[in-house]
Amino acid sequence: MAKPQEKTDSITVRPIAPPPLSQHLRELASRPGAWAVLARNLIPVVGIYGFGWSAALAVFNYWFDGLTAVAAIVAALIPRALRETQPKSTGVMSMAANSVRGVVTWIFLVGIVGLPYWIVLIPLHDLLLGDELRHQLAHSPALWLTFGSLAAGHFWKAFQSGYDAMPDKELKQRVRWDVYLLILRALAMFIMAAHGLAFILVPLMALLLSYFEIWPERVLGAVFGDPSRLYEHDPDDPASKRRRR
Repeated sequence: MAKPQEKTDSITVRPIAPPPLSQHLRELASRPGAWAVLARNLIPVVGIYGFGWSAALAVFNYWFDGLTAVAAIVAALIPRALRETQPKSTGVMSMAANSVRGVVTWIFLVGIVGLPYWIVLIPLHDLLLGDELRHQLAHSPALWLTFGSLAAGHFWKAFQSGYDAMPDKELKQRVRWDVYLLILRALAMFIMAAHGLAFILVPLMALLLSYFEIWPERVLGAVFGDPSRLYEHDPDDPASKRRRR
């Protein structure tokens, strides 16, 4: 007697297809803030065509921007993690020990959570670690100011997001929302690596990242299912997938 076919629909994430292009265009026209996002992501395009930036510098901009965003989110979570896992103590030595522990934990977590960005360095080794990029960064204070401003902006945004005071459920939802988008961004960089970083791909990458910021719920829905229930997602627990039907 043949075994009945197992039902797998209940344990799989159901991606949510994005709406048609016409709806995207209507929404874009009615959202002034979306144009600011698009303009910011077009900075590398302007740099290449207007100021002679190299492809290596454009890719470094995408890589650095994403990695510092991950580092900023992790840094904003460290104070809460230390407060909830360490006993209350006073004194200079205890504060110093907690500070050192926080820095070490931050470095470790950036290495783990930011792993997709470190992996990107493998196919982009010649560009991101090459002499051309090092020469440009070493001889351009304006670039140091630009990338420093990007990093400072990410840290400011992360510490103003209220992670420290959120309830656990809301915190899990918000952190996964932010981090999952950054991970998908790193995966998108592989597109650039796979196609040899032709100049036409830099504008396409700018448009892709703009889409991530303007319609993040659609990006997450297309990959992880219902974006409003990310707090339930546990890759190691099939029961969590059943709840996301």
